[in-house]
Amino acid sequence: MAAMRYVFLGGSGLRVSAIGLGGFAMAGFYGPADDAESRATLAEAIDLGVNFIDTADGYAGGRNEELIGAAIAGRRDQVVIATKIGNRRREDGTAYADGSPAYVADACERSLKRLGVATIDLLYLHRVDAATPIEDAVGAMARLVAAGKVRHLGLSEASAATIRRAHRVHPVAALQTEYSLWSRFAEAELLPTCRSLGIGYVAYSPLGRGFLTGTIRRLDDLPAGDWRRSLPRLQPDRLARNLTLVSEVEAVGRARGLSPAQIALAWVLARPEGIVPIPGTRNRRHLRENIGAAGIVLTADEIARLDQASDPRHDFGERLPEGEIRRVNL
Repeated sequence: MAAMRYVFLGGSGLRVSAIGLGGFAMAGFYGPADDAESRATLAEAIDLGVNFIDTADGYAGGRNEELIGAAIAGRRDQVVIATKIGNRRREDGTAYADGSPAYVADACERSLKRLGVATIDLLYLHRVDAATPIEDAVGAMARLVAAGKVRHLGLSEASAATIRRAHRVHPVAALQTEYSLWSRFAEAELLPTCRSLGIGYVAYSPLGRGFLTGTIRRLDDLPAGDWRRSLPRLQPDRLARNLTLVSEVEAVGRARGLSPAQIALAWVLARPEGIVPIPGTRNRRHLRENIGAAGIVLTADEIARLDQASDPRHDFGERLPEGEIRRVNL
């Protein structure tokens, strides 16, 4: 396996591994979690040079932050910790955004405690709160930087206009939003905006929530309780058509002796914007497979083939359930 390489996240000076590790899958959204295997995966990731680890206070009610906090104990100087606040749930389970200054301050304190750290390297506003001006939310986050509790600020699932407003209050180091061969909507406005402002782009779900790995051929391939069963793109009326994209990814991989996951990640890494993908996994085999993509260089012909198959003008279907899509890109 090639040695991990490192990049700077936009103009922030934050040096991160070219491929990070997301904690979403470890939190039980994709079926039952295995904490022991997740801990082993986190330990091996750090051993292999992955220094960029991402979580959120809303992942398993904060338990994912605790899991990651335990994994980095004694290794704090080897990792860049990113977490997200502002995506909350009511008692009935419905989600809502909260960027109120009081919540921002309290949420940061709770995240610091769960992670067992004195400073969070990158703190994102997980969702934009329509009831709180972004200037107020980012202003509260900026006070956390001034207090030494946070090093850099980020936004997640924010529009280009919101990013520009936030950046005027305090430098935004990174935008974290979905991006993959299956989701290229960011190319229209988000990526150009980030590039013009020197903001890094962190791609969550760079493997299309596992779809681009070729392991999901029908909805029943997902276990009961798997959050992905609610995705419009995986419903029978869309799935067969979307599998044509997977077939192209698999074909490119076969010709190179590489897995579909590695091809999909290599394509993200080849984008000129310097995108940092954070594939989420909860087992060591997939971790090693993903990390292997850092050393893969696709040819111009391979990129052109994948670009054509994933053209954003294709109608792959909505990327999130109706209730979730209404709360993003504000």
